Amino acid sequence: MTQRIDGTAFISGSFLSEASILIDGDTITYAGPESALPSDLKAYEHVRHDGLIFPGLVDIHCHGGGGFSFPDTEDPAQAAPAIAEHRAHGTTSIVASLVTAAQDTLMSRVHALRSLVEAGELAGIHLEGPFISHARKGAHDPQFIAEGDAARTLALLEAGGGTIATMTIAPEADLDGNVSRALIARGALPSYGHTDCTGEQMVTAIQKAHEELASVGPVARSTKPTATHLFNAMRPIHHRDAGPAFAAIDQAAAGTVVAELIADGVHTSADTVRYTFDLITDGHIMLITDAMAATGMADGDYVLGSLPVTVKDGVATLTEGGAIAGGTAHLLDVVRFAHFEAGVSLERAVLAATATPAHVLGRHDIGEICEGARADLALVSAEGLEPERVMHAGEWWSSDAS
Repeated sequence: MTQRIDGTAFISGSFLSEASILIDGDTITYAGPESALPSDLKAYEHVRHDGLIFPGLVDIHCHGGGGFSFPDTEDPAQAAPAIAEHRAHGTTSIVASLVTAAQDTLMSRVHALRSLVEAGELAGIHLEGPFISHARKGAHDPQFIAEGDAARTLALLEAGGGTIATMTIAPEADLDGNVSRALIARGALPSYGHTDCTGEQMVTAIQKAHEELASVGPVARSTKPTATHLFNAMRPIHHRDAGPAFAAIDQAAAGTVVAELIADGVHTSADTVRYTFDLITDGHIMLITDAMAATGMADGDYVLGSLPVTVKDGVATLTEGGAIAGGTAHLLDVVRFAHFEAGVSLERAVLAATATPAHVLGRHDIGEICEGARADLALVSAEGLEPERVMHAGEWWSSDAS
């Protein structure tokens, strides 16, 4: 039976009041003014929502939640609690992020997660490392950090069977560009981060990847590489050396890269979030969580990859050393912070958490409320943007169904 949902919906980049959405099976068949609904509608289930209707959120960088960490996945079923935790809060598309580890461990995890991508439970796999900077390793195990290796990259891509969406690499670990080219040739995107590189090296890496992506045609998910969690695990900005973060911002403003931003008040301040949105145009900045297993859970002891993590007052840090070890926010929390604390317009914040990451993935069936899109919706309260109901692929989601 057709489903009809009425309310104020985020359609084509803005909020449309008195909107109607029609859903047949798992697909949106109409999204627009209620007054323009087809006149020949047959029987349908009707929901009228008094708050706001977002597209299902798209998190392109997520390590886990609900007590489970994607880097620990040995069996696909183990990932269910993490997927459920984020879906309950409006994130209907997740790219599962791994961390630096031994090659055989990464191969095993990619094999395990691949089936979840193929089944539509995940939107892809993100390899964060191992070709990153020791100086900017963050919460990555230094014993497994390595120089760029195209052969290792190709083996991982083969294991993923097209499900690897992005790979974080430091430009200085791939000066010959062989890792980036291997990724691009097989439909994955290089994402530059965890880097101590110069601004010039960041610009060179981004521009070369952008040119390469534009040249390979339909193989590419996008014509733009990405930048991994802007500011975090990057050489800091200095007034005499702007460094990789400003270089990435400059390139995002020029339209050659899409930058990730963890707008949660822990990884970045409200002022930093506001200034970054002021500098980067829509379509070139995307909100992420970098969430780890403790998301939705109590403070305590966790792990990220091979490293022990302590969570106190909702902030995850390495038990030894104190480096920030991922986030504990849901993507809807990040949207709220960007809007309410940083002053980013709600339209821009929602776009950065929906259509922009979807387009980076080469997906035009998610992240938008439009005809032909998968019926993924997040119904939130009007004032606090709290999750009230979530639809995934045309079905109202509940924890009992996970």
